[in-house]
Amino acid sequence: MTRGRRGLKLTAVAILVVIALTGFSRGHGRHHSSHSGGGGGCSSSSQDHDSSSNSTSGGSSGGSTYGGSTYDDDDDPVAVPTVRHRDRSTPSSASSGTALQEGTARLVSCASQSRPYSTVEVTNPNGRQATFTVSTTYYDDANRRIQTKTAKVKVPAQGKAVTKVPVDTSPTVIDRVDHCEVDPAAWT
Repeated sequence: MTRGRRGLKLTAVAILVVIALTGFSRGHGRHHSSHSGGGGGCSSSSQDHDSSSNSTSGGSSGGSTYGGSTYDDDDDPVAVPTVRHRDRSTPSSASSGTALQEGTARLVSCASQSRPYSTVEVTNPNGRQATFTVSTTYYDDANRRIQTKTAKVKVPAQGKAVTKVPVDTSPTVIDRVDHCEVDPAAWT
């Protein structure tokens, strides 16, 4: 009886060992074969591209398949959002900064035969230097417009600058100038 029980125990242990070895060998073989076709070897399983592909402890199923298909680095769902994020993170340089406000222009003196230009003072309300364009219109004594001229001037941040707006020096123009007006808005 003792030999019979011992024999049954040995047989049962042997069967369990064979089953365990056979099951482990098959599971490991499937795990290995699913990676060997990917070209990257089993080392690719160390890259955690998707939290739904975590390996289980049995060794028979790894993070190598998505919906029955073999895992491939080119199908990585993280790659596309990464590229799009990189594209969006490069803003255009033209869009940076704020728009400049218009300056204000004030007539200091009008043109005359001895000084064929009007003198205009420009104020810059902005927090940085800017170049403004000013416009002066010249009139005769009957308040008829003779001509309109413009000039550009650089004005420091929140500062003032004076510029000269010329008028034609031909006798048919300068001799007729009686008064002038400056556009109060100086634009950039």
